[in-house]
Amino acid sequence: MRKDSQTLCIPRWMIAMIPIILLFVGAARAQTADAAPLSASNAPVTNSPDSAVDNRKDPGSASAGPLSSPLQLPDLTKRENFSGAMQLVVLLTVLSLAPAILIMMTSFTRIVIVLSLLRQALGTQQLPPNQILIGLALFMSFLIMRPTWIRVNNEALTPYMNGAPGFDQKTALAKAQVPVREFMIGQVVKAGNDKDVLLFTDFAGEKPKTWGDVSTLSLIPGFMLSELKTAFLLGFQVYLPFLVIDMVISTVLVSMGMMMLPPALISLPFKILLFVLVDGWRLITGSLMVTFL
Repeated sequence: MRKDSQTLCIPRWMIAMIPIILLFVGAARAQTADAAPLSASNAPVTNSPDSAVDNRKDPGSASAGPLSSPLQLPDLTKRENFSGAMQLVVLLTVLSLAPAILIMMTSFTRIVIVLSLLRQALGTQQLPPNQILIGLALFMSFLIMRPTWIRVNNEALTPYMNGAPGFDQKTALAKAQVPVREFMIGQVVKAGNDKDVLLFTDFAGEKPKTWGDVSTLSLIPGFMLSELKTAFLLGFQVYLPFLVIDMVISTVLVSMGMMMLPPALISLPFKILLFVLVDGWRLITGSLMVTFL
């Protein structure tokens, strides 16, 4: 009687994985074998019974080491302790506050308000887009503030980064404030808006006799109020010609009996044509930059 032999079929990929598994098992055993003598060699050898008694009495003494000392924070006022990582943190912080600094202490406020009023006077709704107006105001601010930033770089930033003697963070900050304060004070005095600054100094309980006695916290909001007032006055002057065109178009339409026809629809092409013919963009941007001289 013949008995059929049963054969077990094993996939080839399983056969190929067996040497790899054995290799990993051997490596793991070798690591455990090497770690055991290393831990034994690092343990302190105590042959005397007194030392064993001491170890049993004070188990926490073995864990005492360099980590048990209090954490000492570096003195960040010294330039040598101001590491690259901390410089990166400060840079990211300044970049996050850059929009607020740009709006509060530069010419950006006046420029963007006048350009926004110009767009409303033209009646073009969202043309030019906000991105275009803000971009134009941004680069105009860079151009106007260039002398101030050059002074900040030469008088504060460069000496501090070069490690000038006696030039710590407080000194660099005080030096950097001088050109910016002079710019803000000059614009407030030129516009004749000293009362805006005195409003905040009175609220803060300050009694300044000169501009040097005015704190920066009082000067910045006073400068912003002065810029808002000046921007709206300039915007009114820009708005007035287009208002005259709207009134003329409305009068003509009423006299012709076309009262149902919107005057803004008819006056828009005439306002755009007039603005292009007089080269309005050059006149507006040039007049804005001249106001900061």
